[in-house]
Amino acid sequence: MTIRQEHRHTPSGKIRARGAGVPFVGMPGPCNAITDVAGVEVGYQTMIRGDGPLVVGQGPVRTGVTAIFPRGRGNPEGGAYAGYFSMSGNGEMSGAAFVEERGRFDGPITITNTHSCGLTRDVTARWLFEQHRDSAKTDQPFYLPVSAETHDGPLNDINGHHVKPEDVVAAFEDARSGWIEEGSVGGGTGMRCFEFKGGSGTASRVVNYAGRDYTVGAFVQSNFGKRHLLRIAGVPVGLELPIVDFSPPEYGSIIGVVATDAPMAPHQLRRIARRAAYGISATGGIASNESGDLFLAFSTANEAAVLQHEGLVTAEFVGEAAMSRFYEATIQAVEEAIMNSMFANQTMTGINGFTVRALPVDQVQDILRKYNRLVEVD
Repeated sequence: MTIRQEHRHTPSGKIRARGAGVPFVGMPGPCNAITDVAGVEVGYQTMIRGDGPLVVGQGPVRTGVTAIFPRGRGNPEGGAYAGYFSMSGNGEMSGAAFVEERGRFDGPITITNTHSCGLTRDVTARWLFEQHRDSAKTDQPFYLPVSAETHDGPLNDINGHHVKPEDVVAAFEDARSGWIEEGSVGGGTGMRCFEFKGGSGTASRVVNYAGRDYTVGAFVQSNFGKRHLLRIAGVPVGLELPIVDFSPPEYGSIIGVVATDAPMAPHQLRRIARRAAYGISATGGIASNESGDLFLAFSTANEAAVLQHEGLVTAEFVGEAAMSRFYEATIQAVEEAIMNSMFANQTMTGINGFTVRALPVDQVQDILRKYNRLVEVD
């Protein structure tokens, strides 16, 4: 089986789930990433400093910031029609009320740790004002940025508030299209998933509708799940893997961002955001009591309509008959993005010597082979 390099490994050479032989359904885009949606760019600021005992305010530091631009860094205030869904509300996504009310958002999305979510939101508002062009935002003279979080406290000095304004700006300046890194990068640096190392992951699917190919891309910051629930390609991998160390209680969450270039109205994007939760369930996620499972879906189509605030607005959107195939693509991309966040990762030690082990890929491959679910990759 021939698999593109972009599908097999990250830019730094870390293996992705598809490269390890995990079988997935659906056709991925060129980079199998959210950046396959034209115009979308992703940037990271990764912060790894210090070792040993926790000293609040000094470290160790295992955190960062992720920035997702719906229309690229060159169009910083660019807005998009959007929909929001909370599967489990033990988390935060600022700007969600505005998305619910207006069916849109403006500017970059930031994802970070729980105690830095407000800072990234405020820095985004300040930065957008500094970037403002009179023709870019013509409605209300203020910003309500989307900023989301998951909790990295077991590995990171979260109460030390190490993310600073310059770190948020650095993530903006790092934004790029194409092939992007995964694993312990950006906001996902200190995260866990199914008690293994988790973090940032992405994937995409191509959907043909009405004679055109559209793309659905997903990005996740994974920090959820108990080991015994982990399922990979339908196989109960978590039950097969031995528990070799103690893991503290789960205070995890997942943030999922779904992008598409298919023209969709806000109510359709809200439906897409809800389906992202099925991608999580495919991996064994149950939206537990301690988890904030929050999803945002947006469309890069209808840019002129998003910008128009007066008169009669004309926008295009797909017929309702299209939605089920876009649901499939969303579920498939979210599932694979979660797997990539785990496969493209390494063991990490953080505060007080606490260690989160990387997913043991060799053992996972043996288990998948046992269940006749491993694709032997050339």
